[in-house]
Amino acid sequence: MRTLFRILGFLGLLLLVLVAVIAVNTLRYKPEPIQQADRVELGVDINRAAKHLSDAVAFKTMSTDLSHPDFPAFLAFLEVTFPNVHTHFERTILEPNTPLFKWTGTDSNLKPILLAAHYDVVPVSLATIDQWDYPPFSGEIADGFIWGRGTLDDKGALIALMTAAEHLLETGFQPKRTIYFSFGGDEEVGGEGAQAVSQFLIENSINLDWVLDEGSFVLDGIIPGLDAPVASINLSEKGYVTLKLVANAPGGHSSLPPRVTAVGRLSRAVYNLQEAPVPGGLTGVSEEFFDALGRHFTLERRALFANRWLFNPLLEKVLSASASTNAMLRTTTAPTMLSGSAKENVLATQATAVVNFRLHPRDTADDVVAHVRAAVDDDEIEIVVNDAFSSPASPVSRSDAQGYRDIESSIFAAFGPLASVPGLTIAATDARHYAKAAENAYRINPFKITGDDLVRFHGINERLSVENLRLGINFYGALLQKQ
Repeated sequence: MRTLFRILGFLGLLLLVLVAVIAVNTLRYKPEPIQQADRVELGVDINRAAKHLSDAVAFKTMSTDLSHPDFPAFLAFLEVTFPNVHTHFERTILEPNTPLFKWTGTDSNLKPILLAAHYDVVPVSLATIDQWDYPPFSGEIADGFIWGRGTLDDKGALIALMTAAEHLLETGFQPKRTIYFSFGGDEEVGGEGAQAVSQFLIENSINLDWVLDEGSFVLDGIIPGLDAPVASINLSEKGYVTLKLVANAPGGHSSLPPRVTAVGRLSRAVYNLQEAPVPGGLTGVSEEFFDALGRHFTLERRALFANRWLFNPLLEKVLSASASTNAMLRTTTAPTMLSGSAKENVLATQATAVVNFRLHPRDTADDVVAHVRAAVDDDEIEIVVNDAFSSPASPVSRSDAQGYRDIESSIFAAFGPLASVPGLTIAATDARHYAKAAENAYRINPFKITGDDLVRFHGINERLSVENLRLGINFYGALLQKQ
Protein backbone atom coordinates (compact mmCIF):
# COMPACT_ATOMS: atom_id res chain seq x y z
CA MET A 1 0.00 0.00 0.00
CA ARG A 2 2.84 2.34 0.88
CA THR A 3 4.37 1.69 -2.56
CA LEU A 4 1.05 2.49 -4.24
CA PHE A 5 0.86 5.81 -2.39
CA ARG A 6 4.40 6.62 -3.48
CA ILE A 7 3.50 5.89 -7.11
CA LEU A 8 0.31 7.95 -6.89
CA GLY A 9 2.24 10.77 -5.24
CA PHE A 10 4.88 10.67 -7.94
CA LEU A 11 2.20 10.71 -10.69
CA GLY A 12 0.46 13.58 -8.94
CA LEU A 13 3.72 15.52 -8.83
CA LEU A 14 4.29 14.84 -12.53
CA LEU A 15 0.77 16.09 -13.27
CA LEU A 16 1.37 19.26 -11.29
CA VAL A 17 4.64 19.86 -13.15
CA LEU A 18 2.89 19.24 -16.48
CA VAL A 19 0.10 21.68 -15.62
CA ALA A 20 2.65 24.25 -14.50
CA VAL A 21 4.67 23.91 -17.72
CA ILE A 22 1.51 24.24 -19.84
CA ALA A 23 0.40 27.29 -17.83
CA VAL A 24 3.78 29.04 -18.03
CA ASN A 25 4.13 28.39 -21.76
CA THR A 26 0.59 29.67 -22.37
CA LEU A 27 1.12 32.85 -20.37
CA ARG A 28 4.37 33.53 -22.21
CA TYR A 29 2.74 32.85 -25.58
CA LYS A 30 1.49 36.35 -26.35
CA PRO A 31 1.28 38.51 -29.46
CA GLU A 32 4.25 40.64 -30.35
CA PRO A 33 3.73 44.26 -29.27
CA ILE A 34 1.78 46.05 -31.98
CA GLN A 35 4.00 48.38 -33.95
CA GLN A 36 2.97 51.94 -33.20
CA ALA A 37 1.98 53.93 -36.26
CA ASP A 38 0.44 57.35 -36.49
CA ARG A 39 -2.91 57.26 -38.22
CA VAL A 40 -2.78 58.56 -41.79
CA GLU A 41 -5.66 60.45 -43.36
CA LEU A 42 -4.84 61.79 -46.81
CA GLY A 43 -8.00 63.84 -46.90
CA VAL A 44 -8.92 63.02 -50.49
CA ASP A 45 -12.41 63.76 -51.80
CA ILE A 46 -13.88 60.33 -51.09
CA ASN A 47 -17.06 61.00 -53.06
CA ARG A 48 -14.96 61.78 -56.10
CA ALA A 49 -12.88 58.65 -55.56
CA ALA A 50 -16.05 56.57 -55.26
CA LYS A 51 -17.27 58.04 -58.55
CA HIS A 52 -13.96 57.09 -60.17
CA LEU A 53 -14.39 53.47 -59.01
CA SER A 54 -17.99 53.54 -60.18
CA ASP A 55 -16.83 54.68 -63.63
CA ALA A 56 -14.11 52.01 -63.65
CA VAL A 57 -16.66 49.25 -62.99
CA ALA A 58 -18.65 50.29 -66.07
CA PHE A 59 -15.87 49.07 -68.38
CA LYS A 60 -16.63 45.45 -69.25
CA THR A 61 -13.05 44.23 -69.06
CA MET A 62 -14.01 40.56 -68.84
CA SER A 63 -11.07 38.21 -69.22
CA THR A 64 -13.09 35.97 -71.56
CA ASP A 65 -12.49 38.47 -74.40
CA LEU A 66 -9.17 40.31 -74.14
CA SER A 67 -9.77 41.93 -77.54
CA HIS A 68 -12.83 43.78 -76.22
CA PRO A 69 -12.58 47.56 -76.86
CA ASP A 70 -13.18 48.27 -73.17
CA PHE A 71 -9.60 47.23 -72.37
CA PRO A 72 -7.88 50.11 -74.24
CA ALA A 73 -10.83 52.33 -73.27
CA PHE A 74 -10.13 51.63 -69.60
CA LEU A 75 -6.49 52.68 -70.01
CA ALA A 76 -7.67 55.87 -71.70
CA PHE A 77 -10.03 56.43 -68.76
CA LEU A 78 -7.09 56.20 -66.35
CA GLU A 79 -5.20 58.76 -68.40
CA VAL A 80 -8.05 61.27 -68.15
CA THR A 81 -8.89 60.52 -64.52
CA PHE A 82 -5.34 60.65 -63.13
CA PRO A 83 -3.55 63.34 -65.18
CA ASN A 84 -0.74 63.97 -62.66
CA VAL A 85 0.26 60.32 -62.68
CA HIS A 86 0.39 60.27 -66.45
CA THR A 87 2.34 63.54 -66.55
CA HIS A 88 5.00 62.63 -63.97
CA PHE A 89 5.33 58.86 -64.48
CA GLU A 90 6.87 57.03 -67.41
CA ARG A 91 4.38 54.59 -68.92
CA THR A 92 5.11 51.47 -70.93
CA ILE A 93 2.27 49.36 -72.35
CA LEU A 94 3.07 45.66 -72.43
CA GLU A 95 0.82 43.07 -74.01
CA PRO A 96 -1.85 42.15 -73.30
CA ASN A 97 -3.17 45.58 -72.21
CA THR A 98 -0.79 45.89 -69.25
CA PRO A 99 0.51 49.35 -68.31
CA LEU A 100 3.76 49.60 -66.34
CA PHE A 101 4.30 52.98 -64.68
CA LYS A 102 7.62 54.22 -63.34
CA TRP A 103 7.78 56.88 -60.60
CA THR A 104 11.46 57.82 -60.49
CA GLY A 105 12.86 58.28 -56.99
CA THR A 106 15.52 60.71 -55.80
CA ASP A 107 17.99 58.03 -54.61
CA SER A 108 19.13 55.66 -57.35
CA ASN A 109 21.04 53.58 -54.79
CA LEU A 110 17.78 52.29 -53.31
CA LYS A 111 16.25 49.23 -54.91
CA PRO A 112 12.91 49.90 -56.60
CA ILE A 113 9.61 48.34 -55.57
CA LEU A 114 6.45 47.45 -57.49
CA LEU A 115 2.80 47.88 -56.46
CA ALA A 116 0.35 45.83 -58.49
CA ALA A 117 -3.33 45.35 -59.18
CA HIS A 118 -5.39 44.02 -62.08
CA TYR A 119 -8.41 45.43 -63.87
CA ASP A 120 -9.72 42.42 -65.78
CA VAL A 121 -12.73 40.75 -64.21
CA VAL A 122 -14.50 37.41 -64.39
CA PRO A 123 -17.72 37.30 -66.42
CA VAL A 124 -21.20 37.50 -64.94
CA SER A 125 -23.49 34.55 -65.59
CA LEU A 126 -26.55 35.68 -67.52
CA ALA A 127 -28.65 33.36 -65.37
CA THR A 128 -27.76 35.36 -62.23
CA ILE A 129 -28.18 38.94 -63.44
CA ASP A 130 -31.67 39.26 -61.98
CA GLN A 131 -30.23 38.25 -58.58
CA TRP A 132 -28.00 41.34 -58.40
CA ASP A 133 -29.34 44.23 -56.32
CA TYR A 134 -27.88 46.56 -58.94
CA PRO A 135 -26.72 45.72 -62.48
CA PRO A 136 -23.21 44.21 -62.27
CA PHE A 137 -21.58 46.80 -64.55
CA SER A 138 -23.55 49.82 -63.37
CA GLY A 139 -21.10 50.88 -60.68
CA GLU A 140 -24.11 52.01 -58.65
CA ILE A 141 -23.24 53.96 -55.49
CA ALA A 142 -25.89 53.14 -52.90
CA ASP A 143 -26.23 52.20 -49.24
CA GLY A 144 -22.61 53.16 -48.58
CA PHE A 145 -21.20 50.82 -51.24
CA ILE A 146 -19.94 50.91 -54.80
CA TRP A 147 -21.64 47.93 -56.46
CA GLY A 148 -20.44 45.88 -59.39
CA ARG A 149 -18.08 43.35 -60.85
CA GLY A 150 -14.46 44.13 -60.03
CA THR A 151 -14.99 46.34 -56.99
CA LEU A 152 -13.39 43.75 -54.70
CA ASP A 153 -11.37 41.93 -57.36
CA ASP A 154 -9.46 44.09 -58.20
CA LYS A 155 -10.41 47.53 -59.56
CA GLY A 156 -10.96 48.81 -56.03
CA ALA A 157 -7.28 48.41 -55.18
CA LEU A 158 -6.22 49.94 -58.50
CA ILE A 159 -8.35 53.05 -58.01
CA ALA A 160 -7.23 53.39 -54.37
CA LEU A 161 -3.56 53.23 -55.40
CA MET A 162 -3.93 55.68 -58.27
CA THR A 163 -5.95 58.07 -56.11
CA ALA A 164 -3.27 58.07 -53.41
CA ALA A 165 -0.50 58.66 -55.97
CA GLU A 166 -2.44 61.44 -57.71
CA HIS A 167 -3.02 63.18 -54.38
CA LEU A 168 0.61 62.91 -53.27
CA LEU A 169 1.80 64.33 -56.59
CA GLU A 170 -0.48 67.31 -56.03
CA THR A 171 1.29 67.95 -52.71
CA GLY A 172 4.72 67.82 -54.40
CA PHE A 173 5.74 64.51 -52.85
CA GLN A 174 8.49 62.49 -54.52
CA PRO A 175 9.71 59.14 -53.20
CA LYS A 176 13.33 58.37 -52.44
CA ARG A 177 13.19 54.98 -54.13
CA THR A 178 11.78 54.36 -57.60
CA ILE A 179 8.28 52.88 -57.52
CA TYR A 180 6.66 50.89 -60.31
CA PHE A 181 2.91 50.39 -60.74
CA SER A 182 1.74 47.40 -62.79
CA PHE A 183 -1.89 46.82 -63.72
CA GLY A 184 -2.53 43.42 -65.26
CA GLY A 185 -5.23 43.04 -67.88
CA ASP A 186 -5.47 39.25 -67.83
CA GLU A 187 -4.86 38.07 -64.26
CA GLU A 188 -8.02 35.96 -64.26
CA VAL A 189 -6.78 33.85 -67.18
CA GLY A 190 -3.14 33.25 -66.30
CA GLY A 191 -1.40 36.63 -66.17
CA GLU A 192 0.55 36.91 -69.42
CA GLY A 193 0.68 40.66 -68.80
CA ALA A 194 2.36 40.17 -65.41
CA GLN A 195 4.76 37.71 -67.02
CA ALA A 196 5.60 40.33 -69.64
CA VAL A 197 6.27 42.90 -66.90
CA SER A 198 8.52 40.50 -65.04
CA GLN A 199 10.42 39.68 -68.22
CA PHE A 200 10.76 43.39 -69.04
CA LEU A 201 12.24 44.09 -65.61
CA ILE A 202 14.66 41.15 -65.80
CA GLU A 203 15.81 42.05 -69.32
CA ASN A 204 16.47 45.62 -68.19
CA SER A 205 18.39 44.45 -65.09
CA ILE A 206 15.79 45.95 -62.74
CA ASN A 207 15.90 43.95 -59.51
CA LEU A 208 12.96 44.84 -57.28
CA ASP A 209 13.38 44.90 -53.53
CA TRP A 210 9.79 43.78 -53.10
CA VAL A 211 6.39 43.71 -54.74
CA LEU A 212 2.89 44.02 -53.30
CA ASP A 213 -0.15 42.51 -54.99
CA GLU A 214 -3.57 41.13 -54.03
CA GLY A 215 -3.90 37.87 -52.13
CA SER A 216 -5.59 38.51 -48.79
CA PHE A 217 -7.45 41.19 -46.83
CA VAL A 218 -8.02 42.48 -43.34
CA LEU A 219 -10.23 39.61 -42.14
CA ASP A 220 -12.99 40.63 -39.74
CA GLY A 221 -14.83 37.82 -37.97
CA ILE A 222 -13.79 35.27 -40.60
CA ILE A 223 -11.37 33.17 -38.55
CA PRO A 224 -13.35 30.98 -36.13
CA GLY A 225 -12.70 31.77 -32.49
CA LEU A 226 -11.01 35.09 -33.19
CA ASP A 227 -12.96 38.30 -32.71
CA ALA A 228 -10.22 40.79 -33.55
CA PRO A 229 -9.64 41.75 -37.22
CA VAL A 230 -6.56 40.09 -38.70
CA ALA A 231 -4.40 41.47 -41.49
CA SER A 232 -2.93 38.47 -43.28
CA ILE A 233 0.14 39.66 -45.23
CA ASN A 234 0.82 36.60 -47.34
CA LEU A 235 4.38 35.50 -48.02
CA SER A 236 3.73 32.94 -50.73
CA GLU A 237 1.00 31.43 -52.84
CA LYS A 238 0.18 27.87 -53.65
CA GLY A 239 1.11 26.19 -56.89
CA TYR A 240 -1.24 24.39 -59.22
CA VAL A 241 -1.33 21.00 -60.90
CA THR A 242 -4.16 18.94 -62.36
CA LEU A 243 -4.03 15.18 -62.84
CA LYS A 244 -6.34 12.93 -64.84
CA LEU A 245 -6.96 9.43 -63.55
CA VAL A 246 -7.84 7.04 -66.36
CA ALA A 247 -9.35 3.55 -66.11
CA ASN A 248 -9.66 1.44 -69.28
CA ALA A 249 -11.84 -1.64 -69.90
CA PRO A 250 -13.22 -3.70 -72.81
CA GLY A 251 -16.69 -2.15 -72.51
CA GLY A 252 -19.82 -3.94 -73.73
CA HIS A 253 -23.47 -4.14 -72.78
CA SER A 254 -24.52 -3.25 -69.24
CA SER A 255 -26.52 -6.48 -68.95
CA LEU A 256 -23.25 -8.46 -68.77
CA PRO A 257 -20.97 -6.39 -66.55
CA PRO A 258 -17.61 -7.74 -65.34
CA ARG A 259 -16.97 -7.83 -61.61
CA VAL A 260 -15.05 -4.53 -61.83
CA THR A 261 -15.99 -1.98 -64.49
CA ALA A 262 -13.87 0.99 -65.59
CA VAL A 263 -16.20 3.25 -63.61
CA GLY A 264 -15.94 1.02 -60.55
CA ARG A 265 -12.14 0.91 -60.75
CA LEU A 266 -12.01 4.68 -61.14
CA SER A 267 -14.43 5.23 -58.25
CA ARG A 268 -12.25 3.14 -55.97
CA ALA A 269 -9.19 5.15 -57.03
CA VAL A 270 -10.89 8.46 -56.28
CA TYR A 271 -12.12 7.18 -52.92
CA ASN A 272 -8.66 5.94 -51.98
CA LEU A 273 -7.18 9.27 -52.96
CA GLN A 274 -9.61 11.28 -50.88
CA GLU A 275 -9.01 9.02 -47.91
CA ALA A 276 -5.27 9.74 -48.11
CA PRO A 277 -4.70 13.52 -48.02
CA VAL A 278 -1.28 14.79 -49.01
CA PRO A 279 0.77 14.94 -45.80
CA GLY A 280 0.78 18.39 -44.24
CA GLY A 281 1.57 19.93 -40.91
CA LEU A 282 2.69 22.96 -39.01
CA THR A 283 5.98 23.56 -40.77
CA GLY A 284 7.38 26.36 -42.91
CA VAL A 285 4.98 29.17 -43.82
CA SER A 286 2.09 27.22 -42.25
CA GLU A 287 3.87 27.20 -38.91
CA GLU A 288 4.67 30.91 -39.21
CA PHE A 289 1.01 31.72 -39.93
CA PHE A 290 -0.53 29.65 -37.16
CA ASP A 291 2.15 30.57 -34.62
CA ALA A 292 1.42 34.26 -35.15
CA LEU A 293 -2.34 33.72 -35.29
CA GLY A 294 -2.49 31.43 -32.27
CA ARG A 295 -1.19 34.18 -30.00
CA HIS A 296 -4.41 36.15 -30.54
CA PHE A 297 -6.84 33.41 -29.48
CA THR A 298 -8.51 33.03 -26.09
CA LEU A 299 -6.50 31.49 -23.26
CA GLU A 300 -7.70 27.89 -23.68
CA ARG A 301 -6.96 27.90 -27.43
CA ARG A 302 -3.60 29.57 -26.88
CA ALA A 303 -2.71 26.67 -24.59
CA LEU A 304 -2.83 24.31 -27.56
CA PHE A 305 -0.59 26.47 -29.76
CA ALA A 306 1.80 27.30 -26.92
CA ASN A 307 2.36 23.65 -26.09
CA ARG A 308 2.65 22.01 -29.48
CA TRP A 309 5.23 19.59 -28.08
CA LEU A 310 2.25 17.98 -26.34
CA PHE A 311 -0.82 18.91 -28.37
CA ASN A 312 0.53 18.98 -31.94
CA PRO A 313 -1.29 15.81 -33.15
CA LEU A 314 -4.58 17.10 -31.70
CA LEU A 315 -3.99 20.58 -33.09
CA GLU A 316 -3.27 19.36 -36.60
CA LYS A 317 -6.35 17.12 -36.49
CA VAL A 318 -8.56 20.03 -35.48
CA LEU A 319 -7.09 22.34 -38.12
CA SER A 320 -7.43 19.66 -40.80
CA ALA A 321 -11.16 19.33 -40.08
CA SER A 322 -11.96 22.80 -41.44
CA ALA A 323 -11.60 23.47 -45.17
CA SER A 324 -10.10 26.94 -44.66
CA THR A 325 -7.44 25.92 -42.13
CA ASN A 326 -6.78 22.58 -43.83
CA ALA A 327 -5.84 24.47 -46.99
CA MET A 328 -3.17 26.31 -45.00
CA LEU A 329 -1.63 23.06 -43.77
CA ARG A 330 -1.15 21.03 -46.93
CA THR A 331 -1.48 20.54 -50.64
CA THR A 332 -5.22 20.10 -51.18
CA THR A 333 -6.89 17.36 -53.23
CA ALA A 334 -10.04 18.24 -55.18
CA PRO A 335 -11.69 15.80 -57.61
CA THR A 336 -13.67 18.10 -59.88
CA MET A 337 -14.74 16.23 -63.04
CA LEU A 338 -15.85 12.69 -63.87
CA SER A 339 -16.69 11.03 -67.18
CA GLY A 340 -17.63 7.53 -68.30
CA SER A 341 -19.99 6.05 -70.81
CA ALA A 342 -22.19 8.18 -73.06
CA LYS A 343 -25.23 5.95 -72.45
CA GLU A 344 -26.68 4.30 -69.37
CA ASN A 345 -26.75 0.77 -70.82
CA VAL A 346 -23.23 0.85 -72.28
CA LEU A 347 -20.19 -0.12 -70.25
CA ALA A 348 -17.49 2.54 -70.43
CA THR A 349 -14.35 1.60 -72.30
CA GLN A 350 -12.69 4.49 -70.50
CA ALA A 351 -13.58 6.35 -67.33
CA THR A 352 -11.71 9.47 -66.24
CA ALA A 353 -11.52 11.70 -63.17
CA VAL A 354 -9.93 15.13 -63.11
CA VAL A 355 -8.30 16.04 -59.80
CA ASN A 356 -6.96 19.49 -59.03
CA PHE A 357 -4.19 20.04 -56.47
CA ARG A 358 -3.12 23.36 -54.96
CA LEU A 359 0.54 22.89 -54.08
CA HIS A 360 1.85 23.87 -50.69
CA PRO A 361 5.37 25.40 -50.90
CA ARG A 362 6.80 22.23 -49.37
CA ASP A 363 5.53 20.07 -52.27
CA THR A 364 6.26 19.79 -55.98
CA ALA A 365 4.15 18.39 -58.82
CA ASP A 366 6.40 15.30 -58.83
CA ASP A 367 5.74 14.83 -55.12
CA VAL A 368 1.99 14.88 -55.80
CA VAL A 369 2.23 12.34 -58.62
CA ALA A 370 4.20 10.00 -56.38
CA HIS A 371 1.65 10.46 -53.60
CA VAL A 372 -1.26 9.74 -55.96
CA ARG A 373 0.36 6.55 -57.25
CA ALA A 374 0.81 5.28 -53.71
CA ALA A 375 -2.66 6.33 -52.56
CA VAL A 376 -4.52 4.90 -55.55
CA ASP A 377 -2.51 1.68 -55.28
CA ASP A 378 -3.71 0.33 -58.62
CA ASP A 379 -1.34 -0.25 -61.54
CA GLU A 380 -4.34 -0.33 -63.90
CA ILE A 381 -5.05 3.36 -63.25
CA GLU A 382 -3.17 5.66 -65.61
CA ILE A 383 -2.08 9.05 -64.22
CA VAL A 384 -1.83 11.89 -66.75
CA VAL A 385 -0.33 15.25 -65.75
CA ASN A 386 -1.62 18.44 -67.36
CA ASP A 387 1.76 20.14 -67.73
CA ALA A 388 0.31 23.09 -69.68
CA PHE A 389 -1.37 24.48 -66.57
CA SER A 390 1.08 23.29 -63.93
CA SER A 391 2.95 25.84 -61.83
CA PRO A 392 5.00 25.46 -58.65
CA ALA A 393 4.26 27.28 -55.42
CA SER A 394 5.97 30.64 -55.26
CA PRO A 395 9.05 31.19 -53.09
CA VAL A 396 8.35 32.08 -49.46
CA SER A 397 9.21 35.72 -48.78
CA ARG A 398 10.71 37.03 -45.57
CA SER A 399 8.50 38.42 -42.84
CA ASP A 400 11.46 40.15 -41.20
CA ALA A 401 12.33 42.28 -44.27
CA GLN A 402 11.79 46.03 -44.42
CA GLY A 403 9.15 45.69 -47.13
CA TYR A 404 6.99 43.52 -44.89
CA ARG A 405 7.41 45.98 -42.03
CA ASP A 406 6.44 48.90 -44.27
CA ILE A 407 3.28 47.12 -45.40
CA GLU A 408 2.39 46.12 -41.85
CA SER A 409 2.89 49.60 -40.40
CA SER A 410 0.87 51.10 -43.27
CA ILE A 411 -1.99 48.74 -42.40
CA PHE A 412 -1.82 50.01 -38.83
CA ALA A 413 -1.69 53.61 -40.07
CA ALA A 414 -4.89 53.12 -42.05
CA PHE A 415 -6.86 50.71 -39.86
CA GLY A 416 -5.50 51.30 -36.37
CA PRO A 417 -4.34 48.53 -33.99
CA LEU A 418 -5.24 44.99 -35.08
CA ALA A 419 -3.68 41.56 -35.36
CA SER A 420 -1.17 41.08 -38.16
CA VAL A 421 0.16 37.72 -39.34
CA PRO A 422 2.24 36.37 -42.23
CA GLY A 423 0.13 34.01 -44.32
CA LEU A 424 -0.23 31.87 -47.44
CA THR A 425 -2.44 32.64 -50.45
CA ILE A 426 -4.31 29.48 -51.40
CA ALA A 427 -5.31 30.69 -54.90
CA ALA A 428 -3.25 32.08 -57.79
CA THR A 429 -2.41 35.76 -58.37
CA ASP A 430 -0.12 37.78 -60.62
CA ALA A 431 2.31 38.03 -57.69
CA ARG A 432 3.78 34.64 -58.61
CA HIS A 433 4.99 36.19 -61.87
CA TYR A 434 6.25 39.45 -60.37
CA ALA A 435 8.13 37.45 -57.73
CA LYS A 436 10.60 36.34 -60.42
CA ALA A 437 11.94 39.91 -60.57
CA ALA A 438 11.85 40.65 -56.83
CA GLU A 439 13.63 39.71 -53.63
CA ASN A 440 10.29 39.38 -51.83
CA ALA A 441 6.64 39.34 -52.88
CA TYR A 442 3.76 40.13 -50.53
CA ARG A 443 0.02 39.80 -50.97
CA ILE A 444 -2.77 41.80 -49.32
CA ASN A 445 -5.55 44.13 -50.42
CA PRO A 446 -6.06 47.02 -47.97
CA PHE A 447 -9.76 46.43 -47.39
CA LYS A 448 -11.64 44.93 -44.45
CA ILE A 449 -13.95 42.05 -45.35
CA THR A 450 -16.39 39.91 -43.37
CA GLY A 451 -17.77 36.43 -43.94
CA ASP A 452 -20.62 37.99 -45.89
CA ASP A 453 -18.14 39.23 -48.49
CA LEU A 454 -16.59 35.84 -49.26
CA VAL A 455 -19.43 34.72 -51.54
CA ARG A 456 -19.25 38.01 -53.46
CA PHE A 457 -15.82 37.26 -54.96
CA HIS A 458 -16.52 36.07 -58.51
CA GLY A 459 -20.13 35.86 -57.32
CA ILE A 460 -23.34 37.84 -57.05
CA ASN A 461 -23.57 41.38 -55.63
CA GLU A 462 -19.86 42.10 -55.55
CA ARG A 463 -19.35 45.44 -53.80
CA LEU A 464 -16.86 47.60 -51.91
CA SER A 465 -17.85 50.02 -49.19
CA VAL A 466 -16.98 53.68 -49.58
CA GLU A 467 -15.35 53.47 -46.15
CA ASN A 468 -13.15 50.61 -47.34
CA LEU A 469 -12.12 52.67 -50.36
CA ARG A 470 -11.10 55.50 -48.01
CA LEU A 471 -9.06 53.11 -45.86
CA GLY A 472 -7.40 51.64 -48.94
CA ILE A 473 -6.41 55.10 -50.19
CA ASN A 474 -4.96 55.94 -46.78
CA PHE A 475 -3.03 52.65 -46.74
CA TYR A 476 -1.40 53.30 -50.11
CA GLY A 477 -0.75 56.90 -49.10
CA ALA A 478 1.06 55.76 -45.96
CA LEU A 479 2.99 53.09 -47.88
CA LEU A 480 4.10 55.43 -50.65
CA GLN A 481 5.32 58.04 -48.17
CA LYS A 482 7.58 55.44 -46.53
CA GLN A 483 9.52 54.94 -49.77
